[in-house]
Amino acid sequence: MAYQQISTSANQTMPFQLNHKTALITGGGSGIGAAIGRVFAGAGARVHLLDLSLENAEQVAHDIQKNGGIAQAHQADVTQQQSLIYLVNHIANTTDSIDLLVNSAGIAHIGKLDTTSETDFDKIYNVNVKGVYNAMFAVIPHLMQQKSGVILNICSIAAMLGLPDRFAYSMSKGAVLTMTYTVARDYLVYNIRCNSIAPARIHTPFVDQFLTKNYPGKEQELFDKLSKTQPIGRMGTPEEVAHLALYLCSEEASFITGTNFPIDGGFVTLNT
Repeated sequence: MAYQQISTSANQTMPFQLNHKTALITGGGSGIGAAIGRVFAGAGARVHLLDLSLENAEQVAHDIQKNGGIAQAHQADVTQQQSLIYLVNHIANTTDSIDLLVNSAGIAHIGKLDTTSETDFDKIYNVNVKGVYNAMFAVIPHLMQQKSGVILNICSIAAMLGLPDRFAYSMSKGAVLTMTYTVARDYLVYNIRCNSIAPARIHTPFVDQFLTKNYPGKEQELFDKLSKTQPIGRMGTPEEVAHLALYLCSEEASFITGTNFPIDGGFVTLNT
């Protein structure tokens, strides 16, 4: 039986490098998206940070540049397809290629079915579902043309099991998960890989703002309570998610597509 020779990274001095790769990161101005931008730039990628807040994206880009990385900030509303297509085409015209798309833009919502208004439902859908669709829709023609590329969607453990008071949010992340699976299957012939990461609670500025707004004076108490819902005893960090993202977008993960990766401190398997 003849076996295909598989190339390896044995001769590389450093694994998980993204040298000469162009990466687009939605939600790149804060939280997990910002951490992914910093880690990707540190691995040699040319990073484009897309965020609704240009100020936040510019600050992250400045931090990356100060540390010797290559980054550019762009104001982007992922709910607006035509403006997103225009921006992606502009980036494509000024770079050699678009190699990586990370969909990190997203918003949260707390509420059960009967406490979720139509307005709140539509807002979650437009950002978390349509926003992911819009970004992939804008990027996929470029990946198809060059017959290579990686799409990574930031999902959530909310797509994998029933979380209390997360009706609309869980709906949106369930859609992200199934979009990941179908895109992986439909574009495999173009050598395009598509995976997702499903974090549990990650300590981002959003968590701190949420606690300050909803539990004034009891922030530390609630933070400790939320931390302990992960069997490992703490929340994850954006950097931990970013390093998993780096692996999945690197050549070392070239055999991985159509897969969802929980990063949850044991929440899914050890809490059930």
